[in-house]
Amino acid sequence: MRLSTKGRYAVMAMADLARRQGALGEGDRAVALSEIAARQQISLSYLEQLFARLRRRGLVRSLRGPGGGYRLARTPEDTNIADIVLAVDEPLRATRCSDKGKGCMLKGERCLTHDLWEEMGRQLETYLASVSLADVVTGRLGAAQPAAA
Repeated sequence: MRLSTKGRYAVMAMADLARRQGALGEGDRAVALSEIAARQQISLSYLEQLFARLRRRGLVRSLRGPGGGYRLARTPEDTNIADIVLAVDEPLRATRCSDKGKGCMLKGERCLTHDLWEEMGRQLETYLASVSLADVVTGRLGAAQPAAA
């Protein structure tokens, strides 16, 4: 299973926004999408589409006018990665079967490996729901340390 560009870019941009807000410590200063686009090397028009979805889902707030831009609607600790990915309509499914219960085989039955991929999707969603934006920004997800001898 692969997470598409949409989900990856949304998480990258939200992590950038969280880091920038934390580093600035400037109260209600908003961060312009053009700044995020430049730092993360993501198309501004693509970010605008993603942030419209993130705003509709209540993950960011937009501020208009001079100094306008976006701010997180919740703290980084209260924002999990699964919420971000799902907000941009990125399914966390690994099966090729339809959402309507129809299997992926020619006669509509489920494939032999359906349960394997379905469980993997559930595990992925559980994991992403357990990781906060703060975990990403502070680097708490580094490679596991080797066990002590």
